Amino acid sequence: MSKCMRLGRVLVVGLMVSPTAAFAGAWTLDAGQGVAVVSGSASQSDKAFDGNGKLRSIPRYSKDELRALIEYGATDWFTVMLAPSLQHVAIGRPFDAQRTGLGYTDIGARMRVWKNDSWVLSAQTTLRVPGTFEKSNVAAIGYTGIEIDVRGLLGYSFAVGAWPAFVDVQVAQRLRFGGPPDEFRTDVTFGLRPHDRWLFLMQSFNVISEGAGSWGYPSYAYYKLQLSAVYALTPALSLQVGGYTTYWGRNALQENGMVLGAWYKF
Repeated sequence: MSKCMRLGRVLVVGLMVSPTAAFAGAWTLDAGQGVAVVSGSASQSDKAFDGNGKLRSIPRYSKDELRALIEYGATDWFTVMLAPSLQHVAIGRPFDAQRTGLGYTDIGARMRVWKNDSWVLSAQTTLRVPGTFEKSNVAAIGYTGIEIDVRGLLGYSFAVGAWPAFVDVQVAQRLRFGGPPDEFRTDVTFGLRPHDRWLFLMQSFNVISEGAGSWGYPSYAYYKLQLSAVYALTPALSLQVGGYTTYWGRNALQENGMVLGAWYKF
């Protein structure tokens, strides 16, 4: 394997899965209820964390992604989901590589295990199918292998003064095939609703690889923070805007990006 290809594998760590505009959480949908979310994200990076967590300059990396998430309550305790995506990835010199096409398509379901007035516990499994299996293009690295995501989700609703709020904690094991190492993931979301039309979200996305992979994939870790606001135009339609950053990592990109989304309940 060339030095260029090995560097390319380091470059894409941290952009393989970007934060999403949609928030599903531990709660399942009522039977016959659905939600559709269309979100767009744009991110770029010209720095990466090395093996010691120090920032280094790298060839510019940018990614634009359009994603649709559809969830539907098959029963009150079982929600099915489908999430296809389109993406454009570009890497600057010396790679001068780019790819435009299908990204990952997620197919899965979330099952509610237990709940009371404030707490809910769920389990979720997702199959992630890549949009390409072409491994010769550096811009496609990290997006060519099938993945399986298995996670537990715990949600807690409460009040901050008179304002409704919630915390959602997710712990996941992601199995990755085709070279990249498996991952341990934790996602944490705090939501606050100060007004009927406004919802503010603070989200933390944390990934630690389980050792190194094959074909030159290193071990890595990265930690992202996303802040966003959701405004309800109507009872059925809401708009979201937010931004995110990778605030620390190891063998991973220092990524900065923005997210725009539209949520529709049906």
